[in-house]
Amino acid sequence: MGDYPSYPACVSLDSRVRRSLATWPQRPPGMPRTLKQPGTWLRARPDNWAKACQPFLKLPGSRHLRTLPDGLWLHFSADPADPYADILCIEACSTMNNLLDKRSRFAPSIGCMQVYCPQSWLLAPTLPETTLPRWRLLPMFKSEPVGPVVLPVRDIRVLYGLKQEHYEGFAESQMPAAHEFFCPMDALMQPDGDKDPQMQALMARTSAAANFLSLPEPAGLDQPMPRPSARSPASAPRRRASSPPSMRYIDSLYG
Repeated sequence: MGDYPSYPACVSLDSRVRRSLATWPQRPPGMPRTLKQPGTWLRARPDNWAKACQPFLKLPGSRHLRTLPDGLWLHFSADPADPYADILCIEACSTMNNLLDKRSRFAPSIGCMQVYCPQSWLLAPTLPETTLPRWRLLPMFKSEPVGPVVLPVRDIRVLYGLKQEHYEGFAESQMPAAHEFFCPMDALMQPDGDKDPQMQALMARTSAAANFLSLPEPAGLDQPMPRPSARSPASAPRRRASSPPSMRYIDSLYG
């Protein structure tokens, strides 16, 4: 899988995975844009320039117990009248006990998981070199949020990264749940892992559309993308628009 960056011996595998995931795009690699998920994807964790205010997962009524995935991508509803979030989590599991613990947190239940989005995270720019706040990228918001936003989670998909020997043993003898996906941890740590065709194909299978034989495409989705302007994506969002940016505009920025 190529040469890996060198890390001090004290750096844990979890930390190495998070450092690698921090370079992945705002939209999960290989994730198609379909009728089932027409809203906006944003990477919530890890966020190197917003360490103190990253979103987290919780159960209704719980103020102390939080789930902090190593990687967390949020798909936000495009309908202000029906707010929700779909979540794609990536968890690095160094031991089998760690895997069992993390699987239990995402096990199906009659309760609804929630995602807590701090106000400071929503008001902060998506990229450090831009000024356009995150909430402006989300059609779900009609105005600037005045506090933290807690959304019900509509759909959960989890990708577990395992040590090679654990991965081989699990793949040989265990059956995953419908929302679970697995890969060797090395695949998450390799340079430019998000560009690996196998990883992109795996992530595409986590799409809500992957459960259907076929889906009609939203109107206009098959139209060619506009030619990018001479300005860099970093400088493009500096203009304040009167309406939320279009999905084509978001796609042109974050891939």
